[in-house]
Amino acid sequence: MTEVDLWVRRFHPADDAETQLLCLSHAGGSASYFFGVSRALAPEIDVLAVQYPGRQDRLREPCLRSIHDLADALVPAIAPLTGRPLAIFGHSLGATLGYEVARRLEQSGVIPTALFASGRPAPHRSRLERTHLRDDAGLLAAMKQLGGTEAALLDDEDVLAMVMPAIRADYTAAETYTHRAGPKLSCPIFALTGDDDPKATVAEVEAWREHTEAEFELSVFPGGHFYLNNVVPDILAKLRTHARSVSSASPR
Repeated sequence: MTEVDLWVRRFHPADDAETQLLCLSHAGGSASYFFGVSRALAPEIDVLAVQYPGRQDRLREPCLRSIHDLADALVPAIAPLTGRPLAIFGHSLGATLGYEVARRLEQSGVIPTALFASGRPAPHRSRLERTHLRDDAGLLAAMKQLGGTEAALLDDEDVLAMVMPAIRADYTAAETYTHRAGPKLSCPIFALTGDDDPKATVAEVEAWREHTEAEFELSVFPGGHFYLNNVVPDILAKLRTHARSVSSASPR
């Protein structure tokens, strides 16, 4: 198995697509969260859903508890896939990870076509949070309050025993992240959020504009932390519009 196979799930391979979309999930999430996105965007966009260690088919691997460590491991793994224009979409934890991936790609000479940062304060506005220090019951309650994971799934003791280490590692990574000073991104940033998100105010998300030298756009939708589950068509439309703009600007 190659590093690409280890980290990336291409649920609906689109080898003839002109653009690619790298998708990074929230804390406790997995590549399968983007299965529907992959199905909807294929064959126009080749969706690359990232599978973090310590869950699903990577259950036996140790979890990574730092966003910087995740980015350091992921970027070399996706290097073989950077031959086509690549946009990045990340939600919550995935937004900050996407930013760090974009920074590393740009340092290597690969400029993403855009970073879509969803449901997360700008990197320099990260909050001081300690949910990852709670016991299992407290951490589980915090997750359920956000509403992103099926409650019935988290009520299954056998499932919970398998996923809890990954959940705790992800929360640790998200809540202990420290922004490191450096150049702004060269690629556009499109920030998205819910207007009632307890994890990210509109002002905190709007501050993403400070991290790019290029275009910035803020989109605010009704809803909480997982607002995106209720506005999937709107988000897919934004992703398609961006991909088509990249395709039309590419030399034939």
